[in-house]
Amino acid sequence: MTAKQSPLFLGIDTGGTYTDAVLWSEEGGPKGKVLAKAKALTTRHDLAVGISGAVDAVLEKAGTDSAAIKLVSMSTTLATNALVEGQGGRVALIMIGFSEADLARDGLKTALGTDPVVFCPGGHDVHGNAAKLDLSGLEAVLPELGRSVSGFAVCAYFATRNPAHELAARDLIRERTGLPVTASHELSAKLGGPRRALTTLLNARLISMIDRLVAATEGFLAKRGIAAPLMVVRGDGALVSAAFARQRPIETILSGPAASLVGARHMTGLDDAMVSDIGGTTTDVAVLDGGRPRLDPEGATVGGFRTMVEAVAMRTFGLGGDSEVALEDGALTPKILLGPRRLVPLALAGMVHGEAVTAELERQLRAPNPGRMDGRFAVRTGVPDRLAAGLTAPEAKLYEAIGATPLALDRLLTSNAQNATLNRLVARGLVHICGFTPSDAAHVLGKQANWDPAAARLGAELFARRRDGRGQAIAATPEALAERVLVTLTRWSAEYILETAFAEDGLDGAATVAHALVQRAVDAHPGIARLTVALDRPVIGLGASAPLHYAGLAALVGNGCIVPEDTDVANALGAVVGQVRVSAEARVSQPKEGLFRLASGQTVRDFTDEAKAIAAAEADVRAIAAERAKDAGTDNAEIDVSTEFKVSTIEGQRMFIEAHVVAVASGRPRIAV
Repeated sequence: MTAKQSPLFLGIDTGGTYTDAVLWSEEGGPKGKVLAKAKALTTRHDLAVGISGAVDAVLEKAGTDSAAIKLVSMSTTLATNALVEGQGGRVALIMIGFSEADLARDGLKTALGTDPVVFCPGGHDVHGNAAKLDLSGLEAVLPELGRSVSGFAVCAYFATRNPAHELAARDLIRERTGLPVTASHELSAKLGGPRRALTTLLNARLISMIDRLVAATEGFLAKRGIAAPLMVVRGDGALVSAAFARQRPIETILSGPAASLVGARHMTGLDDAMVSDIGGTTTDVAVLDGGRPRLDPEGATVGGFRTMVEAVAMRTFGLGGDSEVALEDGALTPKILLGPRRLVPLALAGMVHGEAVTAELERQLRAPNPGRMDGRFAVRTGVPDRLAAGLTAPEAKLYEAIGATPLALDRLLTSNAQNATLNRLVARGLVHICGFTPSDAAHVLGKQANWDPAAARLGAELFARRRDGRGQAIAATPEALAERVLVTLTRWSAEYILETAFAEDGLDGAATVAHALVQRAVDAHPGIARLTVALDRPVIGLGASAPLHYAGLAALVGNGCIVPEDTDVANALGAVVGQVRVSAEARVSQPKEGLFRLASGQTVRDFTDEAKAIAAAEADVRAIAAERAKDAGTDNAEIDVSTEFKVSTIEGQRMFIEAHVVAVASGRPRIAV
């Protein structure tokens, strides 16, 4: 890099289907300049392959020496997609001081599924006073758990006020098993044990996935001689170091969507907009207000689970170009249904595996009648064998039968029970289902041509043969079916955007109202009551397929739809224009009159003077935030400290209840010199 040349920034976004890369320079005006951009298929069996494909293409297009890159930043939808699709490694949940009844709260039991849970006596009260800890039950089962899970999640009662029991359990597990352990106090300082346990459980499931992503990226950068810091976009749009993200992968949920918001604002200059980002697996809708994304103070909701992760106030829907296309059951005129599960599109499977896919589709077409498993295949995802730990005998047998080449389901499955077993393998992230998707529909109509259109058309022919409630084929031609699928996707997109707007306005029944309004907008005979709706701000459409799927969106939402020039790499661009932002919290309570207890980080201290306790809390959070900011990747953080008091007045006297002290550190990431 010459003295006059600005540093170059490499942005990478690893999505469910594609990995994007963009090379950006601060030169070229306030928006900087995109020097080159490229896409490559995300290769889940070895993420480095997709990353290298996208980055190598960018470097070749730009004609740039890789040594000129001074910062690499990445966003990812892998964690978001895993939660939406119910995937993740098998983990053990350790609950200290809780009872089985607590599993019924905040969706914890649903999230746990069949994963093991261990209850241990212990925990603390609201002031950090300890109950008796007994880890003998945990110690007894650790040998078996160490062989059957990929990690552990530990949550203790009121650990945010005293983490001692979580630390004891964490140290025991690490000593006996060597497996990753997530402790709840490391992720959130908020009260609400079951939801904190849920957040910790999901974090533990995601560790191996994010670890593989970071390791793949670091390995690729080293091979290419790119000696630049690696950053990861967090769910609130802030940047953190790769090492930071490895320990707290749950904070990368909504990473890709958050990066897309930063990118949308950067590309359009709009301060107020609805942002809708359509990918292969999900559509993510959020609101820009005053140039900043709205944050969800209650924590991000993904895949139906409300977490304690501070992230953009974004609604994530299982709707994308690779969504499963299904048919409504039991209706005379069945509707087309989309998602929430992602399938490998037949066009993509046909491109990668050729005759292994198309020959089976042709065989099924020769059958006189349609079969319920027509156009469906199973294929291994290629994840490491250790992630298949803990399979039941039926699961292991079916998994053994599935290989790296797609196998038609009508040859693989012989019973409904096996179908349920297959779905469990899919949920574990071990197997992909290949089938007909909107991406295939786009190939049939010639609106997309990057994969195998012949396989897509065969899949459309098979789907069009399905019968409605009167025994008639649901579509006359593959083209008619494909058009119906794409119209449905645009319509559902409009419903989700309106639903998000209504929810942000605090309206009840947002989904029902949005559905009714869009229904009236597309009906030829809208009915006696005339209903119209219009957003107060335009929609920014993001994603490689946004120009296709959002072409008819404006008429349904009552405002314009802007699709920026670089919409296909909005996430990757947003990844390199953000800032590091971390926080630290402490609380001061009064267990009894005249005693002020400070809980900050992993320490608990007592003071006899309120002012000294508050001063110590502010000093603690400032120091913790500064250290976290350094770990997160910035050397020049600005730190703001705020203190919120809870007090009451009794007979004219001020009574201290609690103080909440928060430090926020922010700054640009460090770059290579």
